[in-house]
Amino acid sequence: MTLLTTVFAAVISTVIWYRAEGRSEMKIGTLCCMYWGASLMWMADAIMEYKELGAGFFTPAPADMLNDFYLGLSVVALGLVIWLITLLIKDPKGIVRLALFRTK
Repeated sequence: MTLLTTVFAAVISTVIWYRAEGRSEMKIGTLCCMYWGASLMWMADAIMEYKELGAGFFTPAPADMLNDFYLGLSVVALGLVIWLITLLIKDPKGIVRLALFRTK
């Protein structure tokens, strides 16, 4: 489920990146790279687990699937947090800078 969750996040972010006009301005490519990297990591993990468990890999317990899903969601959420922090630091539209240095 972790692999499936991160692949869905990677595909959705890639579609958004492809269709967005300000793709470099909003650093959506960074988000895509994080999700595709996580997907590759979970793919390697799945391959190694398959080598260890064999056919049992395809019949996980429901509790294990739920735990893996929560782990996948936490990875997606962490990717979003890192992307938002990157946006706040880079401040591509100058909104944070304007709010911080506004004089009354």
